[in-house]
Amino acid sequence: MAQNNIEKIPPQNLEAETSLLGSLLIDKDAIVKIADIVTVDDFYKDAHRIIFETIKELYEKREPIDLLSLGNRLENKKQLKSIGGKTYLTNLANAVPTSSHVVNYAQIVQKKATLRRLINAASQITGFGYQETEDVEEVLDKSEQILFKVSQKYLKRAFVPIKDVLVEAFDRIDELHKEGGKLRGIPTYYIDLDNILAGLQKSDLIILAARPSMGKTTLALDIARNIAIKAKVPVGLFSLEMSKEQLVDRLLCSEAGVDLWK
Repeated sequence: MAQNNIEKIPPQNLEAETSLLGSLLIDKDAIVKIADIVTVDDFYKDAHRIIFETIKELYEKREPIDLLSLGNRLENKKQLKSIGGKTYLTNLANAVPTSSHVVNYAQIVQKKATLRRLINAASQITGFGYQETEDVEEVLDKSEQILFKVSQKYLKRAFVPIKDVLVEAFDRIDELHKEGGKLRGIPTYYIDLDNILAGLQKSDLIILAARPSMGKTTLALDIARNIAIKAKVPVGLFSLEMSKEQLVDRLLCSEAGVDLWK
């Protein structure tokens, strides 16, 4: 069977890119809606990257985003000819009748860019695999970092309308009311601490801070033990100071109520 050597075109949607840029040219407020969704590097076509970058420059300088301003700025930067001239800008502005779908266009452009980054990441990781001289742990670490960068570019937190959160909030409040006295989060079984924190909640980062040898590790282990045994919730322990054997010994002695050092 003959091998197909035709190189595949990377994921892209030039129509979405064109529609996005056209929306920005016909609606001065559209840039605000998509500023946190796409970046210059998300565009596949070089001309579109140049145009979007220039639109952002106009926005940052509080200058109008229209055909005249954009054309003049590109001309001053000596980039107007490279993107296709004023005719191409006019075609962009005429590409869409309305900017109402600008967010959808931006999301399409972003998703295609993410797929391209994944392909590039996979290529780099494949290269690592063939470099047999490198340590496996180091290769894994480098591979994880590359994938993490891709995910971070895609998984961006944006403003969420309160109406989208209210239904879930009402359901949560109603459940707490029905179960009377139930904590919002996972109980630590330290009553005073639970009264202050309402239990350990998903969005919380709890830091135990104190001077050395004040019992931070003991308290953390006891909270973990309570959650695992009494609340029946799986717990993961990570320690840079103690081995797994030391951690297990402390947990067993605490549960048995005996002195670790006797």
